[in-house]
Amino acid sequence: MISFYYWKTIFKFSKIEKEVLDENKVTKLYLRYFDLGLHPESKIPIPISPIRFEENPKEYQIVPVVFIQNRVMLQPNLDVNDLAKKTFDFITQINSKNKITCKEIQIDCDWSLKSKDNYLRFIAVFKKLSNKKLSATIRLHQVKYFEKTKIPNVDSGVLMYYNMGSIAPDSLNSIYDQKLASKYLKSLKKYPLHLDFAFPIYSWGIHIRNNKVIELRSKINSRELEKDPNFEKTSPIFFRVKQSNYKNGVFYEENDLLKIEEIKTTDLKEMAEDLEENLNKKPNEIIFYDLDEFNLNNYEKNTFKQIISYF
Repeated sequence: MISFYYWKTIFKFSKIEKEVLDENKVTKLYLRYFDLGLHPESKIPIPISPIRFEENPKEYQIVPVVFIQNRVMLQPNLDVNDLAKKTFDFITQINSKNKITCKEIQIDCDWSLKSKDNYLRFIAVFKKLSNKKLSATIRLHQVKYFEKTKIPNVDSGVLMYYNMGSIAPDSLNSIYDQKLASKYLKSLKKYPLHLDFAFPIYSWGIHIRNNKVIELRSKINSRELEKDPNFEKTSPIFFRVKQSNYKNGVFYEENDLLKIEEIKTTDLKEMAEDLEENLNKKPNEIIFYDLDEFNLNNYEKNTFKQIISYF
């Protein structure tokens, strides 16, 4: 089954987004409801940028997703029970205001060894409270070292098959790197939790000045930069700023570099092949991250069907 993550703060489909959903017979969407972060002064956990609905998603099965910043779980005297209750209450509030019923909730957190105990307790409390199917995002290192990182008490996991490397001025792609991924793949067979897979369909630019990373620039790809006379392509992934200019509200200085990281259809097929070879059990769904016209324009219409045909 093909599903998508929806990661924008305002819920409203563009014409192209709706067409892709219809063509792929998508029935299930994973909607980012809000992030959980820390208040800058009080360091109390707070919801950040909750979603606003401009249309009703009634024809889809909605899975609310809450992204929890790891530093929330690193708080030494975190009241896990209180946080789980407030998180669930806020999801319920968004649902009732927008007449949404949901059967499943997903928690997205890149927990670490230091935050593990708080996180696992949070999941256990939340599962009891919500009385719904609960899924959690899982990273590759958490699959390989699950005896150390532990497995959250959820009904299923979603393996995030992206954001593998570090954001750096080098020539490697931090979104997806087959060589890096291959170090973890063999562990999939031993992982005890059922996994579905999330594949990346986004791109971004790494803004570099004097060989230092300044910032990540989202919604940018090489196709767009090739058309812009202020940038010249110096290699398959690097663009040099020819003259200082503003683009999408960002100032680029002459000789700055943009390293473009994007995912081609061939990458998606390679991911599917590698995962399929190392499977313990077939995934029930492949979730693409994320549903956005800017991303969808980079792929042929039948790409998503091609990818799930591997499983």
